[in-house]
Amino acid sequence: MVGRQWFSGVAAIAAMMSLNGCSKSGQSGTAGAEASKKDFSIGWSIYTGWMPWPYAQQAGIVKKWADKYGINIRLVQVNDYVESVNQYAAGKLDGVVSTTMDALTIPAAGGKDTTVLLIGDYSNGNDGIVLKDARSIADIKGRSVKLVELSVSHFLLARGLELNGMKLADVKTVNTGDADIVGAFASPSVNAIATWNPQLATIRAERGATEVFDSSKIPNEILDTLNVSTDTLKANPNLGKALAGIWYETMATISRDDATGRSARAAMAKAAGTTEASFGDQLKTTHLYTRAQDAAAYAESPDLIKVTDRVRRFSFEHGLFGPSARSVDAIGISFANGKALGDPKNVKLRFDPTYMKLAASGKL
Repeated sequence: MVGRQWFSGVAAIAAMMSLNGCSKSGQSGTAGAEASKKDFSIGWSIYTGWMPWPYAQQAGIVKKWADKYGINIRLVQVNDYVESVNQYAAGKLDGVVSTTMDALTIPAAGGKDTTVLLIGDYSNGNDGIVLKDARSIADIKGRSVKLVELSVSHFLLARGLELNGMKLADVKTVNTGDADIVGAFASPSVNAIATWNPQLATIRAERGATEVFDSSKIPNEILDTLNVSTDTLKANPNLGKALAGIWYETMATISRDDATGRSARAAMAKAAGTTEASFGDQLKTTHLYTRAQDAAAYAESPDLIKVTDRVRRFSFEHGLFGPSARSVDAIGISFANGKALGDPKNVKLRFDPTYMKLAASGKL
């Protein structure tokens, strides 16, 4: 099954409390400046936009760029998505792929200073809201909505309601595991769900089902990134260069409309445990930032600040900053050109376009 295994609110808060207990207030989870090193580990889990990483390893692209900078990079598959983020937050990995929402609410909220090194993709229809016996999202009012609470599905629901003149109080949410949501929708008593692919595609095809809102209406708000430890990156800038080189060479390869490109996409589908046709459909609803110049431009765009502000406000309002956070500004988030959100004395999430710009200029 291809899909991000989103965390439940209870697990998220427990993870944050555990991490907060391991670090001093207002300080990074690491003690002092980190020394330079040669060996690095990057965690990944199965999701459409992250499958270029295992392909890059299989194709020798990882080794090529690591060798260029005299380092070793080990890509570590973690079967459970949230566990991969937790392992990174606990210092067992040097970097991890995740959504910006989870980078903010797990490592950053737990005190680990984290840099968004690469902007990889955004959900462009991979997440949606489906109703029975309905013509528009207006018909959702008063219904019980099955979803993974405090996940991006919950965020998607909140945004869909907001954009259509409603609010979360107009519906009731019912926490439902992603593995159970297809079966739940088959029940006559269930008439509203919010979920992601591939479950979304299965549910959408059910008789009487109508998709009334999807993530293509909120571009860049469900954003997937490669995140690394800020301390590690500062001590080892060659890691950033190698990772950027790996990503954009891989993007160029998988985007080719020839036998090489088709072979690469087939390899990604196989690694994801799905068919080439299914994987191709999922790629259509995943907006990959294949060109470094486009990713770098978005990293410096005012829109990134705007959508990140929406994500942080949702996260704080639902308790995902942890019990000690007194306001939405508790966690500082920095962007290009000296811009920031939140507490400038407690910056724990940094959108840094440096390595995307190096790749765009051909200076890696």
